Amino acid sequence: MTTPTVQTQSECPVARALEVIGDRWVLMIIREAFDDVRRFSDFQKRLGLAKNILATRLKLLVEAGVFAVQPASDGSAYKEYVLTEMGRSVFPIVVGMRQWGERFLFSKGESHSVLVDNALEQPVEVLVVRSKSGKTLNPQDCHRRLVTRAS
Repeated sequence: MTTPTVQTQSECPVARALEVIGDRWVLMIIREAFDDVRRFSDFQKRLGLAKNILATRLKLLVEAGVFAVQPASDGSAYKEYVLTEMGRSVFPIVVGMRQWGERFLFSKGESHSVLVDNALEQPVEVLVVRSKSGKTLNPQDCHRRLVTRAS
């Protein structure tokens, strides 16, 4: 697996992640891909995003390795943007943001979407950070340490 080119030389993984997926439109494009949107025109229709901005963001996501471009699955002349392993790994980030938004950004009685488990038809469980032993961790229970990535 290749590491995407990032502009920052920061030792902080959050800073590097934000460089690739920190843009609002990038996360909305990825969110749509989780709903099986694959074609440029479908992203454009669902997001209402200007074509030039969408093209720029998709190019960045392909170059970073979040999406791969492949021939359309229906055999047409179109190309499709398909999430790679790196792209699918953004799922918990999007779910965490969604759950935070559900909890704090809607007023009582205000309608909003929820993420539902296909098999159970129930909202997904709230994400929590856990230790290796299963204990729920809060910010005060953790600290950062500099390490060197092994191959």
